[in-house]
Amino acid sequence: MALCCLAHAPAAVAAPKAPAAPAIAPPTAADWRTPDPQNVLVIDTTKGRIIVEMAPAAAPVTVAQVRDLARAGFYDGRAFFRVIDNFMDQTGDPQDDGKGQSTKPNLPPEFTFRRGSDMPVAVVITDSGAEGGFLGSLPVVSQSMSLGLFTADQKVKAFGLFCPGVVGMARAEDEASGNSQFFLMRAATPALDQKYTPFGRAISGLDVIRAIKLGEPPAPPQDTMTKVRVLADIPAAERPTVRVIDTAGPWFKAEVERVTKEKAVGVGPCDLDLPADIH
Repeated sequence: MALCCLAHAPAAVAAPKAPAAPAIAPPTAADWRTPDPQNVLVIDTTKGRIIVEMAPAAAPVTVAQVRDLARAGFYDGRAFFRVIDNFMDQTGDPQDDGKGQSTKPNLPPEFTFRRGSDMPVAVVITDSGAEGGFLGSLPVVSQSMSLGLFTADQKVKAFGLFCPGVVGMARAEDEASGNSQFFLMRAATPALDQKYTPFGRAISGLDVIRAIKLGEPPAPPQDTMTKVRVLADIPAAERPTVRVIDTAGPWFKAEVERVTKEKAVGVGPCDLDLPADIH
């Protein structure tokens, strides 16, 4: 059976927006965060570069396997073989048709995770007992941490959101059939939440994700990942400098307030862009 994600759900109709709120001052040096280079993938494609920050706190087994595969050169040259507009780009199959996988073991589902008080989730939205925010660059939702007082492990349920740029593991019907194939979101698709494993988010290159040639499969020549590397492994002379906005900092708090004032309806993590500084 071919590995895939769910059939594309129709996009929601955009809600009317309120008048634009005034822009805030640009971030200062203190407003940026430097991701762990061991958890950053640099994906060079025929359409340009995508930089993904992975989230091992949310999906530790998946991140470890993807990192190992990248270091082995497994992803180099792999085609984007299933690309659906306003949905996602799928890749990571050595057969380039959705039916193959690596020789590594299949992955357990990491659709949700347990959030403890020591987990660095930057909460930016609280609504009806739920807390929305970011675990690194990954948009997440969890139960309120106050409920941790009443659980055996003093933790609460949390899960990543399939917002634009989020990267998830493909699978077949068996929830434990993920292996090497993954997909990058072109648009928010809540139908995937808690049904697939999100393990990171593109902090740069969403325009590249949306530029990949469409098709199931795309007509030849298909776009490919020409090279996939872990940032820490790239020689210093050619290694990009990567910073992303600190979602726990004052600049991002002010940006959340600005976006909230601008929108006519409630704001969720998928509505918030994370500026990145790549050079």
